[in-house]
Amino acid sequence: MASWCVRVVRQSFSVVASPVLLRASPRLLCTAAQKKSNGQNSEEDQSGAQKTEHSPAVAAWTEEKTKLEEQLKEMTDKYKRALADTENLRQRSQKLVEDAKLYGIQGFCKDLLEVADVLEKATESVPKEEISPQNPHLKNLYEGLVLTEVQIHKVFTKHGLIKLNPTGAKFDPYEHEALFHSPVEGKEPGTVALVTKVGYKLHGRTLRPALVGVVKAP
Repeated sequence: MASWCVRVVRQSFSVVASPVLLRASPRLLCTAAQKKSNGQNSEEDQSGAQKTEHSPAVAAWTEEKTKLEEQLKEMTDKYKRALADTENLRQRSQKLVEDAKLYGIQGFCKDLLEVADVLEKATESVPKEEISPQNPHLKNLYEGLVLTEVQIHKVFTKHGLIKLNPTGAKFDPYEHEALFHSPVEGKEPGTVALVTKVGYKLHGRTLRPALVGVVKAP
């Protein structure tokens, strides 16, 4: 049995080491190398073809992406402008509401100013020497007119209506209306020398300018 195994091993070695196989091995190696090279080239050709096929699709996707980005930017700008316009409209509306609250009584106040002027003229027209205990009816009437005038001015002040009596003040064209200009000794030019009718302001806005006489240089 052992001798038979030895013979089989020798025969196998002789077949492997035969000159025919050794001469054929370079050919086999070249054939394998060519097959491998052909396989790599075919893979490269296939990948190149795939790239060529994909390049138009990639270009289309890139163009579509650019268009979408531009549309997004445009819509964002429009949205921001719409927000700004809405905020401006809200502020204007709020200002109109506030002005309506403050100056909604403007017409009513103008009518009451005439009443205040009449009361003032009535109290000024009463001779002071006639106001005495010997003339109780006139005294009571005068005191009632004075109290009424004081009360109406309190109501004016409560609602933001302020009296303007600018005697001696610098002439202001936004608050005063000059009826005449005249030189007055001892008075600075450009100041108010005489007030013929008092003015009023409602919440800082001139409701009625004071009618005045202004000092001018001699």
